[in-house]
Amino acid sequence: MIGSMSLSLLIRNATMPERRDADTTLAVMGDEEFRSFYERTARPLWSYLSRITGDHQQADDLLQEAYYRFYRAGARHENETHRRNSLFRIATNLARDAARRGKRWDEVPLAEEREVDAAVPDHQAAIRTDLGRAMQKLEPAQRELLWLAYAQGASHDEIAGILGLRAISVRTLLLRARRKLAGILEPKEARR
Repeated sequence: MIGSMSLSLLIRNATMPERRDADTTLAVMGDEEFRSFYERTARPLWSYLSRITGDHQQADDLLQEAYYRFYRAGARHENETHRRNSLFRIATNLARDAARRGKRWDEVPLAEEREVDAAVPDHQAAIRTDLGRAMQKLEPAQRELLWLAYAQGASHDEIAGILGLRAISVRTLLLRARRKLAGILEPKEARR
């Protein structure tokens, strides 16, 4: 994840576009507000990017680029939720662009391939490994949906805004993704 020094450079080097809009009902973020927003959202965004790309280093790069583009855009937002959804939408598009350029999402690192936290009990580490393997077998769009809905706790409307879907479609797509994940996680003996 980018540190505070990188965040300072990001803010300092990003020149805000000129704003001709005199609408004062939607506030544009200042430097301090941006820092506060970054502190609240960087960890969940990095987790999301890490899970959907399967690459921690790429997640770091995409995180930095997403915040840079978000800050540089200088967009006005109705509220915190709208602001957060805009950031996640930028990050999702960046991840999809990276995948199209050749970076594959197929290999999601498993818990045993990473440093395992000693404070996590073995049974929880095993569950994470099983879930990691199952998520690896899903399509990238299904990973995005499931992560946003269950890890991030996003509503169907928020997911639709982030992923560029119609809100009415999210419920059906989530249902299909859950069923596919459940089928993957189901013990082989139960499938027969």
